[in-house]
Amino acid sequence: MATPPDDFISRALDVVESIPPGSVMTYGDVAAAIGSRAARAVGQVMSHYGSDASWWRVVRASGHPAIHHEQRALEHYRAEGTPLTWSRDGVFRVNLSQARHTP
Repeated sequence: MATPPDDFISRALDVVESIPPGSVMTYGDVAAAIGSRAARAVGQVMSHYGSDASWWRVVRASGHPAIHHEQRALEHYRAEGTPLTWSRDGVFRVNLSQARHTP
């Protein structure tokens, strides 16, 4: 899907594409990088336009990947060597202290 000309959308997607392999940013981090506090709006951008972007590199503030995309994200994290933390019940999240990218 082509990126619409909306400035917020294109700027958010540009930040996402700047995240290096093995690193992540939270939705709030992406918003802050473009001078906004609209983390939920970044989530909407990723939901509607993120399929062609490195969507797995944008995580929730807890370090968990997008809901319903955990297994696909895990494949990318393993391929890129993204640092993960596992709970006793087998749930993972990205280790933000090691993987967080700051543009």
